[in-house]
Amino acid sequence: MLEAGITGRAEAEVTQEVTAKAMGSGELDVLATPALAALVEKAAWTSVAAGLEEGQGTVGTRLELDHLAPTPVGMRVSCETRLVEVDGRRLVFEATASDERGEVGRARHERFVIASERFQAKADAKLEG
Repeated sequence: MLEAGITGRAEAEVTQEVTAKAMGSGELDVLATPALAALVEKAAWTSVAAGLEEGQGTVGTRLELDHLAPTPVGMRVSCETRLVEVDGRRLVFEATASDERGEVGRARHERFVIASERFQAKADAKLEG
């Protein structure tokens, strides 16, 4: 059973592959906002994965992200999440992201607990129609 208070963490090095320039979200060689969003999601989903029943997973459904400062190639960025609300299958996280010089982002992220096979089948069915 998942309960509020669960924390998570994800960390990554900023490489050329995750820059705004490479990801098409800008022209600069700094951490792309979509890459920061992915780091928030990773910290959140991995924090609750062990508490799910067999065959369950989570999917992101909402992300409010403030990307507050740039992080250049070569620096590390980390994200810490905290599960702040559990409402049935709905999970709400608060997140803070930092690089080696300080805070670079804040987020509120919502995920839903799903039956993984059924969810995948529903997505795959779109190819048949």
